[in-house]
Amino acid sequence: MAHLNAEELNDLRAALDAELASLEEDLASHGRAIPESSDWQGTTGGLVGEEADPNDAADQMEELATNVPLVEELEKRYKEVAAALNNMEKGTYGVCENCEEPIPLKRLRANPAARTCVVHSK
Repeated sequence: MAHLNAEELNDLRAALDAELASLEEDLASHGRAIPESSDWQGTTGGLVGEEADPNDAADQMEELATNVPLVEELEKRYKEVAAALNNMEKGTYGVCENCEEPIPLKRLRANPAARTCVVHSK
């Protein structure tokens, strides 16, 4: 983190905090937290029961089919952002996980949760 000054770190932390809050809102609107773990599960707006209208049940199944992959992607990004914030606390933020070289500020501004330099991003 030595390659980043305090103002740059504060700006990146603010961006990560804002993204984390946005992801939490998106996850809550498309899924639910699983209490036993730190994972999320896609849900529908209601429950499909035996007495549900077949059209409503079909709509809810379609919504679930959309929400499950969406929640998976949101959860993946949520964990990346949370890990970046954790790395800030540990003092290891902004360092490539592969080569241990500093990640350029330009890349961190484009993706504050970046874990690798451009060379190792593939």
